[in-house]
Amino acid sequence: MTISLLVPVCDYDIVAIVYSMKSCIGTIPEFIEILIGDDGSTPENKAKYKSLEGDGVRLISYEKNIGRSAIRNRLALEAKGEYLLFIDADTMVPGTAEAFMQKWLNSAGLARVISGGILYHESPPGDPDKILRWKNGRRREQKKASYRNKHPYSSFSTFNVLIDRTIFEKLRFNEEIKQYGHEDSLFSYQLHKAGIDVAHIDNGLIHDGIETNRDFINKTKLGIENLSRLYDCVTDKKTFAATVKMVRDYRWLSLFRLTLVLAGLFIRFRERMELRIDSSNPPLWLFDAYKISMFCTYREIHRRKKIIPSFIL
Repeated sequence: MTISLLVPVCDYDIVAIVYSMKSCIGTIPEFIEILIGDDGSTPENKAKYKSLEGDGVRLISYEKNIGRSAIRNRLALEAKGEYLLFIDADTMVPGTAEAFMQKWLNSAGLARVISGGILYHESPPGDPDKILRWKNGRRREQKKASYRNKHPYSSFSTFNVLIDRTIFEKLRFNEEIKQYGHEDSLFSYQLHKAGIDVAHIDNGLIHDGIETNRDFINKTKLGIENLSRLYDCVTDKKTFAATVKMVRDYRWLSLFRLTLVLAGLFIRFRERMELRIDSSNPPLWLFDAYKISMFCTYREIHRRKKIIPSFIL
């Protein structure tokens, strides 16, 4: 088997992660290349990425941002490997790059789609204005493979995932999704619907790009709005609910006619919740309540507007 490492990026410093992974090319024969996908970065950053080329590193650059899904699809088209290893740009290898790659090789037979997991630094960030992203990551995202394998599709993420090329060629990321958020959920839904197994291993990368509280709240809003739109687009809502916990919770709340209650609470108390969440000690239970009540609100908005999906899955 051969592996291509694919790193989509837009205006982020990837010099350290690329140099770290580049050291394995030549020492691990199966690891054949690194492809950097520059998705409309500034000229200054484009020059940095260009300087990384050579010795197994290639750059694919676009002048304008084509989107998270599209850039990943372009990288896959250009890759030569039989397996595609997608990692996000804002990552760090917790140990050696060689050990990281070797674990992928040892685990490749488990399934045709394998998730390595996400890690966060043990110590909180020095900037208290970034505590929400770190705290949420440590408590909600950083899970052992033993837990993630119990919920393989709900735990799926393209942050750090190895995909058999033949599987990716059949599915790909949906480029009609323009707004940020839940592209991973849609791809996982497609895997689930197609009956393609997803395995999880403990081979995590550290998420190093921690946003401020406010930026994370704003990204959460975009993601939840997009999730509501995706829910209108999928044809198999039961499978989609089994894939996405928030949708599953929403459907459960609907049975007890509680969604309108939560939407009303969100409209009334949104600003107060955001003030409490945007703090140096944000309660995650409140952040969870904020998210599900926001989702209930978007569902009601989209239902009343009778939004017609632009694509059906």
